[in-house]
Amino acid sequence: MAEENIEAKLKNLLKQEKIQLWNPPYTDDNQQAGQQALQELAERYAPVVSFSVSEVEGALESIRAQAVRRGKGNRTFRETCVATLELLLPRDGKSVRTDTKKKNYMETKLDVLVQEVMNRIGEEYGFKYIKLILNGKTLSADRRLDEQGVQNNSKMMVLRVSETERKRQISEEEKKKNQNESIQRTQKGFQILSERDGSEDPETTPYLEIADQKGNPLKIPHSEKKALILAMGFHEKGCSLMKRDQYDNALCHLLQADDQFGRCGSALLSSVDNYAVLQLDIVWCYRALEALSCLDDGRLRLQRAEDCFLQCYGEQQQRLLMIKGNTGREDVLFLRLYLLQSLLSYIEGNDIQARHKLQKVESLYSRLCPDSEKMAQLMSLGFSEREARLSLRACQGDLQQAAMHISNRRQEREEQKEREREKKRKRLAGISMLRELGFSRRDAARALHQTEGDVDKAYTILLDSAQPSLPTNNNAVGAVGPEQVDQLLYLGFERAVSEAALRLTGGDVQLATQLLLDNQGLLSPDLISVSPPSSSSEEPSTSSESAEDSELVNEVLEDISRHEEDYLDVTLEEESQLISTMKTYLSRGSTHTV
Repeated sequence: MAEENIEAKLKNLLKQEKIQLWNPPYTDDNQQAGQQALQELAERYAPVVSFSVSEVEGALESIRAQAVRRGKGNRTFRETCVATLELLLPRDGKSVRTDTKKKNYMETKLDVLVQEVMNRIGEEYGFKYIKLILNGKTLSADRRLDEQGVQNNSKMMVLRVSETERKRQISEEEKKKNQNESIQRTQKGFQILSERDGSEDPETTPYLEIADQKGNPLKIPHSEKKALILAMGFHEKGCSLMKRDQYDNALCHLLQADDQFGRCGSALLSSVDNYAVLQLDIVWCYRALEALSCLDDGRLRLQRAEDCFLQCYGEQQQRLLMIKGNTGREDVLFLRLYLLQSLLSYIEGNDIQARHKLQKVESLYSRLCPDSEKMAQLMSLGFSEREARLSLRACQGDLQQAAMHISNRRQEREEQKEREREKKRKRLAGISMLRELGFSRRDAARALHQTEGDVDKAYTILLDSAQPSLPTNNNAVGAVGPEQVDQLLYLGFERAVSEAALRLTGGDVQLATQLLLDNQGLLSPDLISVSPPSSSSEEPSTSSESAEDSELVNEVLEDISRHEEDYLDVTLEEESQLISTMKTYLSRGSTHTV
């Protein structure tokens, strides 16, 4: 990070004095460095930036070489349309980044497929499978560079997405399939969940419900709810991978979440903190992958996070205080925000801003870092480590209040569970009552869901829509044949609705005719597309596709935290290490002399 810091400071000084290092006397006619001029400049700048002369001279040469290369690349691009791209390579690739100061470049035309560039990078640097990231977006392999915003001198982040060491013997084709499958399966699983509305039995058909910070369900338009569930699902998967230190794969999932959040309305994004937390997690991955040279994208994401927190929590977090009664637990989010802002400020060469942000971080850290003795006392009372940590933060370290806080939270959760159990009991009772009246379990469940449990209204809906299933003793039911369908077609009804009406009425033409007349010849798409009921059972049999869906759903549900405040339960170990690193770097600025 020190290299980025000193270069940023020197670039500001060069800009102020309008010094162009790519021109004489700093660069000769052969594009080589003017050593004497650079040394004199380094001696003048060293006390200003508080680094040694040798460090400043090395940084000036790096800036000069980059400028010369960029100028040469610009001329080449104008003359031949061959662009120069800077590659931010993984830190642990084969023969890669042994010299962290070395920059890696690639020349290519921009009208080629991304896959061609990926193949070249893989061959040159020994990667088996990679993804390319530009400004926080994953480039599509089957599209051209210029179609996705890649320009001359663009910086692209290279993510190595290979299998773990123990699976290296698997063929490359299988590796690619497995890597892509992770994202595809995650998306499919959450797509299935996003389509479920909770009308089925939750015991056999799990579904997701969007709730507020008190656990109360939120009513959201279907299209936005679907995008939000996919976004939150990818985010949960990414967080799960981050906990296992799989930052490459985690970043891929987090960027997918960011794409889905982009499909939600701005009003929705500004009312929930999930979007802000996602931005923090993406930049945290950049840090872990040592890719913070993606400054523009990182800075924008942190600004989005800060703006979103302001919208959600209020100017002085008054909204959060009103909802939860305290703000201590959410302070860990601001600690990480300020820490990343401090890091980016340092890399940009703004030491004053970096120190200011770091002071805020240290103040929060001293308050949020749990006291080990108090943690032990709470855990000896039977509370979990998570409960102890979160409650001490919520109560500003007060042991007695923390114990009461945990007890109150447990009681609130139990009351919530009891409300859910009571809701389930009423639902089952309503279904049972409607089944006794001759309706199928599925139709009864859907009607009750639509009326929020009101049995009378559900009964009215079932009657009006003529959706009751046939009695289980289907002896009198006739098969739907072409003759019955032809009779309805002769009356002017469409084939699809005619067949559906006959299925619903067991092949009775008169009843089907009356049903269509009552509904003006129209039926809901669900009724038109539904298959005829099985003669052996009231409910349709489970297909192999539904079994696959169930497997996908169970797979993605494993990555969803069972605790609503899991994202706040941060041990601060990684943050502590970064704080120490930042203090070390910032202290150099005040101790360096010529």
